[in-house]
Amino acid sequence: MSEEIHAEMVANVWKVVASEGDTVAEGDTLVILESMKMEIPVVAEADGTLTQVAVHEGDVVQEGDLIAVIA
Repeated sequence: MSEEIHAEMVANVWKVVASEGDTVAEGDTLVILESMKMEIPVVAEADGTLTQVAVHEGDVVQEGDLIAVIA
């Protein structure tokens, strides 16, 4: 079963930290978003392998947009 991680707010993708194929643990930072000059880390919500990173640095995400998938 896979775990989808979605954006919780409108933000810019400031930095993509993890890559597809990486093994991640719950709490690991995957992406850093920037909104209103604040950095917001997006963390893994489960242990597993990062099967998809759906954003790139410089993208703008809307609330609910897919950021990553962990399997």
